[in-house]
Amino acid sequence: MTSDLIDDSDTTETATAIDGSEACCSGSTGWMDRNTADELAARLSAAADPVRLQVLSIIAHAPGGEVCACDFVEPLGKSQPTVSHHLKVLTEAGLVEGDKRGRWIWYRLGPSAIDDLAGSLGAIVAESAATT
Repeated sequence: MTSDLIDDSDTTETATAIDGSEACCSGSTGWMDRNTADELAARLSAAADPVRLQVLSIIAHAPGGEVCACDFVEPLGKSQPTVSHHLKVLTEAGLVEGDKRGRWIWYRLGPSAIDDLAGSLGAIVAESAATT
């Protein structure tokens, strides 16, 4: 996963100070490309909401790993349209998936979505630690 996150391009340019001498630092040698950063930011943004974190927690702790959309209203203290909005954001980010069964949609965590998100953050930190 690390190779997808970090661009280890060899940089041959040397930083130059304002006075023309070689600067003390040459900057970063590896970084996350913009597309990967945009994708990760979208998933983090989707999860970075207290109600959505509660939704993820409810699903993660549900017997069988699935929860009917109707079962979020009471524990969250939110209206059904608000719950639906939060579920839509999480679905679009790939953090949850839903199956329509009759009138309701049953939600479960996306396949390895949370592990992938944590792994992405872990890879950034690991790369940072490896370069220091």
